[in-house]
Amino acid sequence: MIALRTLKLAAGGAAASAEAELMVSEKVAAASSLFRQAMLGQLGATMPAAGVKAVADYRRKVRANRRRLSRS
Repeated sequence: MIALRTLKLAAGGAAASAEAELMVSEKVAAASSLFRQAMLGQLGATMPAAGVKAVADYRRKVRANRRRLSRS
């Protein structure tokens, strides 16, 4: 995943700029979503349960990005 994004950024141009902006916006959205879920008690009652749910959420997003970047 990191390699795919690094290659896209290294290529430069408009696609690299768009990818960099997308990376930042994804990080902000993921952090705020995780915080909201934690505050609403949607991550579980224990720290291990919350960790499992948080990692599962990130894995889904990473898979989606991998598919998107592999197509280009």
